[in-house]
Amino acid sequence: MLSLLTEHPLFSALILILLDLGLWRLISSRGSEWKLLVRVLIFALFSIVLFNEGLNPMEPAPWADNVPLHLAATGLQIGWWLFGARTLTVLIGAVMMQRVGHTGRLLQDLLGAVIFLIAIIAALAYVLDLPVKGVLATSGALAIIVGLALQSTLSDVFSGIVLNTTKPYQLDDWISIDGTEGRVTDIDWRATRLQTSQGSMAVIPNSLAAKAKIINFSRPSNMFGVSVSVPVSPHARPSSVIEALERAMQGCRQLLDTPAPSVSLKSSASGGAEYEISGFVASMGEKRVVRNQLFDLAYRHLQASGVNLLSSNETSAAPQLSRPRALLESSPIFSTLREEEKDTFSQNMTLQTFRAGETILAGGEVSDHLFIIESGVVSVTLKRHGAPLESGRMGPGEVIGEAGILSDTALPADFSAKTFCALYRIEKSYLKPCLDARHDIHDAMQALLDFRLHKAQSLTEDAPVVAPKRGFLQWLRNRV
Repeated sequence: MLSLLTEHPLFSALILILLDLGLWRLISSRGSEWKLLVRVLIFALFSIVLFNEGLNPMEPAPWADNVPLHLAATGLQIGWWLFGARTLTVLIGAVMMQRVGHTGRLLQDLLGAVIFLIAIIAALAYVLDLPVKGVLATSGALAIIVGLALQSTLSDVFSGIVLNTTKPYQLDDWISIDGTEGRVTDIDWRATRLQTSQGSMAVIPNSLAAKAKIINFSRPSNMFGVSVSVPVSPHARPSSVIEALERAMQGCRQLLDTPAPSVSLKSSASGGAEYEISGFVASMGEKRVVRNQLFDLAYRHLQASGVNLLSSNETSAAPQLSRPRALLESSPIFSTLREEEKDTFSQNMTLQTFRAGETILAGGEVSDHLFIIESGVVSVTLKRHGAPLESGRMGPGEVIGEAGILSDTALPADFSAKTFCALYRIEKSYLKPCLDARHDIHDAMQALLDFRLHKAQSLTEDAPVVAPKRGFLQWLRNRV
């Protein structure tokens, strides 16, 4: 085999080209440095074989009398120019990938096209000995015709170059182009592709994107603004409304601490006042969840402060309930009680207050009473590897201490007051007979306990480690 390669160097050159194509497919994408090194090495060996055989790619093949050998040599010389163009394109792409990342892919493609065009013209001029001036003149005329036919497409291409150069957005940025909002998934020769929040794909031509108004939600940092407008009665005292909305704001754990969220009065008129809670979240996917949560928290905290959301359908004859009675009415656990049972329950609820930072129920403590939060924000903290981990925050209407009532056990979480809190307390001795008689309330409380235990377990246990996939070459290297 070795003698065959030495006696037929042209055959060796062909083998090198096939070897390059095969190794480029076999080496995994994670070994990009190896792929680049192998390609440069094979191109160097290919060049040495050609020049040693007297095949200068700058000149036509020397064996004009031997037609098969002349055609084979000419093909290898043309292959040298194309092989060199491909190697140079890969080198430039690797350097640009380190500097500008995937956002410069369009520029890489354009440079690659120019390099291959130069290589083809050089092969025509040096190897085939064709008149390049005539070829260039003909190609120039064809370029004018094609340019006129593809005017809109060329506009998209050059607009894409401008967008890649100025970089108003990059891959994975959340942007809005002329009202179309989504995450950038690709920027190619013709268009920018956005994945919208509804999961659909929006394709926007680069020429339109270059002229349109672009809003980049991912700049200058990875923060996304979120706001909720809350209309209330104009007769409600502003300080009470702002205080309730600030507690609602503190009850939303996904809001970033920096920049700090805020509450402001947007407008006030005889028909009502509008307040706004505004803040920032860490990802675009959290915006919808946080907006819904903020509105729910605002409703509950305003209700705890005696302020209702503005509604044109409110009836003036609505009954005025005591706060304990209103808590039972809005509670998902106790709302199924009959009216007389709710009245009796509300008379056996005692108010207890906690200052910010005080412990309401310590982790591991078996509670002999049930708390219903009347106002304020309660922080729930777990222990993970000995370090505290805030797992959630609770607000008006939620209950604490159900584990001790149902099974004389304790939750592994600490419940503490994040703000000033008022809670209504129901003793176990009074509540237990009710649970034995009303299975619907018992089942609702048991479902809540199961959910909290499952959540505590999922937050404190370690996630399984996924072993990285290894290719055949990596496996072979580990065996050597």
